[in-house]
Amino acid sequence: MKNIFDVLKDSHEKQRLLMDAILQTSGDTQARREFYASLKDELTKHAAAEERHFYAPLIQSDQSIDMTRHGIAEHHVIDKVIAQLDSTDMSSPGWLTLMKTLQHKVEHHLEEEEKSFFQTAGKVLDSEQKETLARKYEREVA
Repeated sequence: MKNIFDVLKDSHEKQRLLMDAILQTSGDTQARREFYASLKDELTKHAAAEERHFYAPLIQSDQSIDMTRHGIAEHHVIDKVIAQLDSTDMSSPGWLTLMKTLQHKVEHHLEEEEKSFFQTAGKVLDSEQKETLARKYEREVA
């Protein structure tokens, strides 16, 4: 049975692959539009489900409240960059600059989660919670 860390890492890997694929494209092409739509969908579903099924139980613990608040704040920063991308012409150099900004923000967030948040959460959540949260997360993003 997968735990919450496994399912979050799966999503993180998908996000990384999509961002890399987008940055291999140029101009307002069908491929760029499709990769970006997939990335935006993945980021949106991931953030909502992660906040409900990972951050929500962690915010209740003194040990993990600060990291949880930080993670949620980073989701909002990422949302703002996505909004900027959505209002910028995909074929403009500015769009690519914003995409690189998004990649930087997302990769920073994922790295923090994987290298420190997960370790703290592993101490706060028990094995049953980790598996239950994984099932809830997977149902929501499906």
